Amino acid sequence: AIQDLYPEDYANCYGCGRNNEQGLHLKSYWDGEESVCRHTPKPQYSGGFPGFVYGGMIASLIDCHGAGTAAAAKARESGEPLCRFVTASLKVDYLKPTPLGVELEVRGKVVEIKGRKVIVDLRLLAGETLCATGTTIMVQMPQLEQQK
Repeated sequence: AIQDLYPEDYANCYGCGRNNEQGLHLKSYWDGEESVCRHTPKPQYSGGFPGFVYGGMIASLIDCHGAGTAAAAKARESGEPLCRFVTASLKVDYLKPTPLGVELEVRGKVVEIKGRKVIVDLRLLAGETLCATGTTIMVQMPQLEQQK
């Protein structure tokens, strides 16, 4: 998975960090020119209406998968090791209620890579149903060693 390649210091994210024991441990992979992440939210992530996913969880899935996609795309373009990206902007459009109890799929497509900035368009599906779309603007973090 893309997240498995994060340096140890950057592997603490609630959504995708392998070092976060309470986290979701999201995993993103390349599927051709798109990235893909699959996740089945637990029942406690119910929204205001029973049986459907809380909107914040949907935003988190889009956000974390967007960051992983940005990191992998920048590494692919530059030929350098994976660097960590953080969110500069997150836009989510909720199109249909997202059901609990089914595997959700988030697909990302890189729109632009410009310097330290990567823009990713994303889709969240429950089966064949498009439930949400999003756009993330991700910015490459400076290496921690350089900040010390």
